[in-house]
Formats: sequence, C-alpha cells, structure tokens
Amino acid sequence: MGLLDAIKGWRGGADEVQRWVVVDVESSGLDAERDRLLAIAAVAVQADDQHPHILLGDSFEVVLRQAEAAGRLPDKANILLHGIGVGAQRTGVEPAQALAAFERYVGASPLLAFHAAFDRTMIERAFQAVLGHRPAVPWLDIEPVAAVLHPQVRARSLDEWMAHFDIHCLVRHQAAADTLATAELLLKLWPAMRAQGVRPSFKAVAKLAAQRRWVTG
Repeated sequence: MGLLDAIKGWRGGADEVQRWVVVDVESSGLDAERDRLLAIAAVAVQADDQHPHILLGDSFEVVLRQAEAAGRLPDKANILLHGIGVGAQRTGVEPAQALAAFERYVGASPLLAFHAAFDRTMIERAFQAVLGHRPAVPWLDIEPVAAVLHPQVRARSLDEWMAHFDIHCLVRHQAAADTLATAELLLKLWPAMRAQGVRPSFKAVAKLAAQRRWVTG
C-alpha cells in the first residue's frame, strides 16, 4: 500500500499521473441504468513512456453484498456468465465499505475500461446511491483508442481485439481476468502510439479517443 499512501493526498492533473487503473465490473444484467453492481476488479498500470507495465501486486477485487428483495428470483443465466452465485452475493462486503475501499485504492489515478460507459455508469450509480457522490477522477474508454491506432483492424469487441493481439484471458466474463486482459490490450497499443509520435500521457491518449468520436461523427 506504499504507492497508494503516497498518492492519496496528491492533487495534480491527470496528465501527470503515471499510475492508471484499469477496471471491470460484474452486474446483475446488461441495463446500466437499472441493474445492480455485483463486483469490481481493477489492476494498476505504470504508464511509463518507454517501459509501461502492469503492476500485478497493485490490484483490487471485491464482491458487494446484495440486499435480499422479496420476490426477486436469481437470474441463473447471469450467474452462469459471471460465476458470482447467490451465496457469494449475500456474503459479500457491505456496499459502503466496498466502494470506500475502491475509492481509496484508485486515489488520484484515472480509470480506464473497454467500452467504459457501462462500467462508469454502474460504478457512478452505486457511488451516488451509497456514498452520495461520484469518484472524482477522469475516465477513458480503451476501445476508441485501439480503433484510432489500428484502423485496419476490423474489431469491435474485447474478444476480437484479444484475438488480434493474441491475448489470452484465463476466464472470460470474470472481472479480475477481464481486467488483466484489458490492461494487456492497453500495453499492446503502446508501440503504435510511439510510432505515431504520441507521448502516451493520459491527456494525449484521451485525445486519441476523441479522434474516434470526430471521425465517426
């Protein structure tokens, strides 16, 4: 926790932060506006210009305890997808405690995800409902960055990008494994950034994502 303690009180701009946090969530369904947040997993990436690397020892994973609701039946198909059974959901960490721990873990680091809108909505909804505020850090979607750097690749899903870069995921649709695969994808994009003369700071990578929106718009 030494690195985390060092950055907890830091108030610099996101462009200066070299510790980025890749995140993935598991939920009770695919409706980001209505379904429940079940779990969060994250791993830090040292966003060094020349030698970026995943900080395997700097990771986070938690299952949130789910309140029992009368008449609510377990969604067996959903449970089979992410593997978080009814027992695990009922014995998870209290939401306030889990979310506060995640906030401390993130610190001042920006959050990144593949198709980040879903993860961001799920996390921010839970934070607002439980803690009364949202995480005060920037977000970045890795998918448009990959699309801008490799326009010749006809990939949209994380599975397609993993196949292109020969990235192997131990257990798909399991938050911790998906997070690691996403972090590996981020590192695979570094050579293309350098080849295009892009200094891979958070601000510069966010501009790449914005290019995708401009082109498709």
